[in-house]
Amino acid sequence: MVTVHPTAIISPSARIGDGTVVEAYTVIGPEVVIGRENRIGPHVVITGRTHIGDCNRIYPFVSIGYPPQDLSYSDEPTEVVIGNHNVIREGVTIHRGTVRGRGRTEIGDHNYLMAWCHVAHDCVIGNHVIMANGATLAGHVTIGDHAVVGGLVAVHQFVRIGEYAFIGGKSAISMDVPPFMLVSSERETRVFGPNKVGLKRKGFSTEALKALKKAYKILFRSGLTRKEAIEKVKEELGGVPEVTRLVDFVESGSQRGITR
Repeated sequence: MVTVHPTAIISPSARIGDGTVVEAYTVIGPEVVIGRENRIGPHVVITGRTHIGDCNRIYPFVSIGYPPQDLSYSDEPTEVVIGNHNVIREGVTIHRGTVRGRGRTEIGDHNYLMAWCHVAHDCVIGNHVIMANGATLAGHVTIGDHAVVGGLVAVHQFVRIGEYAFIGGKSAISMDVPPFMLVSSERETRVFGPNKVGLKRKGFSTEALKALKKAYKILFRSGLTRKEAIEKVKEELGGVPEVTRLVDFVESGSQRGITR
């Protein structure tokens, strides 16, 4: 059974799963598909080709599925896909994709998007990601699992943020953020080393943390060229899975370069 407040406006074509609650003055468009056991707060607008999974909590004044802020967009049939068990707090905006991008903006499972965050077109957010208040993603940004994006952070388009990375508040991120690393910026964005506190909380071993710290020093502090640093890390730490993932990220194709 779906519980809908009398003031909510829901298109007859929308599909909503059992156990979902829709609160006052919310508007849901005709192409929207919503799963089971969601709670959608008052004054929410969900439109476009938007697919939302199960057990999500969406707070007031959230806007999902409106056209992207891209001047080349011409109302093509793109979409937003959101997984399960996400918390989307007040005032969050999530725009659908573009045909020049992936055609889809995608958010995984168990993410926490705090108040007034913005997720632009064609972004991909993994699982267990936290975006603090006012964090803003430009188009085509990718965020790996368990990453934390601090409050008022602005991320440039096409940037990749690796898994378990931590970005300090008020940072401006214009280049890729390596996985497992702690990054912050005042006048200049820098990698400060492994995200030790966050990785400990997630159960990473002492050996993995030591290896990541050594890899960080070689990759970002040794003065070697990137090729030389990668070869040295592979030679000395190639057997550590977390280091292998870090090196793979640095070696893989980047449109914005890597934060150092």
